[in-house]
Parts: sequence; C-alpha cells; structure tokens
Amino acid sequence: MKLLIVDDSTMLRDMLTYALNEGGYTDVTEAIDGMDGIEKAKKVTFDLIISDVNMPNMDGITMISEIRKLPQYSKTPILVLTTERGDEIKVKGKAAGATGWIVKPFVPDQLLKAVNIVLTRK
Repeated sequence: MKLLIVDDSTMLRDMLTYALNEGGYTDVTEAIDGMDGIEKAKKVTFDLIISDVNMPNMDGITMISEIRKLPQYSKTPILVLTTERGDEIKVKGKAAGATGWIVKPFVPDQLLKAVNIVLTRK
C-alpha cells in the first residue's frame, strides 16, 4: 500500500509516518502542502491520502477537490487530519471528496483503525 501524507508541520509528518510504519504501512510519501501533494499524486498513484486542512500555498480542501479531478483518484480514500472541528468545514471537506475526518491531536491506534477501515472498503 502506498500512502501520501500532506501536512506543513514536519513534526506531525514525522509522527504520522512513525505511527503508520508501526501499523505496517511502510511505503509512506510526505508532502509539505497542497500543491506539493498534487504534484506527488500526479507522479505516483497512492492507495490512501491523509491531509491537513490549514496549509500555506494550497489548503487541504482545495487539494482534495483538485485530486478528485484526476481519474486515478476517483475512489481513493482521503482522510482529513486537522484541528478543525466545525460542521461547516466538515461539509466543505465532504463536498470536496474527503472520505473521513480525524481531529488532531490524533491517537495512533485510532488513526490506524481509520486507515484500516477505509483501505478495506476500497
């Protein structure tokens, strides 16, 4: 399984990669913002994308809607990992094509459970 994590925080990307590796997901690519995420998604087809919302250059919601326009990502699970808890932003995320929502700070076991659920549904 190839996973892409998109977050502007180096520390959070490191924590996510570590948690995913511990859960058996060792093919993890990191992107620093939405624009970087799109560029990487065009070069490699990922099985799952995990993205923050608030990032410089391009936010996660915009990135998700752009990635959904790529034919290879029409059914790929995309999880949003963010501090945002409001219903309005969740509605925007869902409309853009987000599969699920995880609130930071994340618990590694809960993250892995969500990853396993969306990957088995795929």
